[in-house]
Amino acid sequence: MNGISASHVIVEPGGTGVVAHVGLHALGCFADRLGLGDSLSARIPVAGERLPIHDRGKVLVHTALMLAAGGESCADIEHLRLQSDLFGSVPSDSTVFRTFHQLDATTRAGIAEAMAEMRAKVWSRSSVANGSSPVILDIDASLVEIHTDGKEEAAPTYKGGFGFHPMLCFADATGEALASMVRPGNAGAKTVTDHLNVLDAAIGQRPAPIAVGHRFGDDVELATRAARHSEFAGAVGIDVYFAEPHSPWLRPTTRTSTGCCGDTSARARTSGSTARATSTGSVTGSTPCPDGSTSGSQRSTAPVRASLR
Repeated sequence: MNGISASHVIVEPGGTGVVAHVGLHALGCFADRLGLGDSLSARIPVAGERLPIHDRGKVLVHTALMLAAGGESCADIEHLRLQSDLFGSVPSDSTVFRTFHQLDATTRAGIAEAMAEMRAKVWSRSSVANGSSPVILDIDASLVEIHTDGKEEAAPTYKGGFGFHPMLCFADATGEALASMVRPGNAGAKTVTDHLNVLDAAIGQRPAPIAVGHRFGDDVELATRAARHSEFAGAVGIDVYFAEPHSPWLRPTTRTSTGCCGDTSARARTSGSTARATSTGSVTGSTPCPDGSTSGSQRSTAPVRASLR
């Protein structure tokens, strides 16, 4: 199988034989230098009796290039097929469709491992992500509107629209998406379980020297270091609270500049030998203040920020 997604060409600024999508060719060459296509192929089992014509790792890389160019559906892969001099043998839209429908939970977990390996290679050479400063993760839930009710798990949104409400986690230093969770449109923006799952997946995408102490099963001392919430709070610039590990979950409150209580909550699970933390910026509904009063209903769309050190 061949996981190479871009042909070897010489790019010149003028002359004859002008082609489109040269910028995508440079991105494809970068993926090939990293060995991304071959790494993805090793995680995708062969579904039939014979090897497919198009290497499945290369199909995923070509699809990523198509999305980087602004593609929105499988049919947009045709834009790359028209530039065979740059991208070689590009799969059809039906091949892209079949490839994604063959990815089960186990295969997707393997693809995540392959992406983590590639990210570790890139980060090891990056001055932005290879320093000693805190690593900031931005968690945010965004509404995606659609125009048909035939999409699986599509649902009405709290803004009166219809579609999905995925939760995403980005690396603040590089802007790259580390993890995501597809959710129906009526999913809550501050569902703690979803925050924890996305945060766990994002931590799994970080290089080992950064993720150590924050993963399930890590050494207790490293987990204790990860739970030093005073440093966490100083890094993100907000107050952070950790609930008692063996008591029911309570949502602490802090006094805001307007005099009412906003919600700033975080959770650290120290069961076994790990600690995890998330924080949210506000709560919807009436929240008791320390003086006995209650605040009005509030909703904030500010992204959650978690810091790893």
